Amino acid sequence: MNTNNPHLSVVTPVYGCGDCIMQLYNRLTETLDAITWQYEIIMVEDCSPDQSWSVIQQLASRDKRVKGIKFAKNFGQHTAITAGLDEALGDWVVVMDCDLQDQPEEIRKLYDKAVEGYDVVFARRHEREDTKLKKWESKLFYKVYDYFTENTSDPAIANYSISSRKVIENYRHLREQNRNFPLFIQWMGFETATVDVEHQQRISGTSSYNLSKLMNLAIDGIVSQSNKPLRLSIKFGFLLSTGALLYGLYLMYQYFFMFEPVPGWTSIMVSIYFVGGLLFANLGVLGLYMGKVFNEVKNRPLYIVQESVGFNEKNVEKTVPIPASRQK
Repeated sequence: MNTNNPHLSVVTPVYGCGDCIMQLYNRLTETLDAITWQYEIIMVEDCSPDQSWSVIQQLASRDKRVKGIKFAKNFGQHTAITAGLDEALGDWVVVMDCDLQDQPEEIRKLYDKAVEGYDVVFARRHEREDTKLKKWESKLFYKVYDYFTENTSDPAIANYSISSRKVIENYRHLREQNRNFPLFIQWMGFETATVDVEHQQRISGTSSYNLSKLMNLAIDGIVSQSNKPLRLSIKFGFLLSTGALLYGLYLMYQYFFMFEPVPGWTSIMVSIYFVGGLLFANLGVLGLYMGKVFNEVKNRPLYIVQESVGFNEKNVEKTVPIPASRQK
């Protein structure tokens, strides 16, 4: 353990949950005080439309263990998690949502399991307190993602987890624009365990993830981690070419050996539209990959911080690709 740094860090992205931040803080401090007095709470405000930032500032002014980061614009939940992890100093780092569906009291379970010898412990929501539609959307997301990435995911696992310093240091080297915290952590391959936790209904606000956003998240994850769509398009192209060749041989046999006229207009038009549609689809898949590559080669920072509070340099506007003080 590094005695100059906190033993535990808690990172939580904040969006649309201004009404429950104070309750989150109170429950976190009560839970963390029972584990260690050396801890920090990092709240990353993702350009929330409510009063979240003012609440974070109030908490940071009265408790030095609370630190806040305010984005200049909305960069997304997983980028907000990355910003918090870039600044987290703890030997163990907890990532959780701010809406209190992830109960702070369950951190004790995660920590006790981690110190048994695991690098990562994920909270498994064995009974999700979400609507049936939300559960169905989540299952659909993971089915699509798993099919194209040839992975096996558990829909009951989300962001809520605890990771060792070694895991977080390695995670911070992954700077892709398309981000998904739990999938990145699982990809790294460290010793991982799960713990069943209680999941509660959302106290404040509504989830910003609808089916459309989940599908976009799945597409981003698939394109960034798998080339299976390209391979499927190649296989389907060869299959289509083989079918066209066999059909052409059949028409030749019909014309030369059975002396039957071959109707042309209908089959030609159907073939043109069918092949044309496939070409457009394949070009779209290829263009999607090229677009993602274009986003990466621009090498823009993952996020821009408008204001921060509770750190050594307070309220300093900064752009953060990777904090220079943390590079090794």
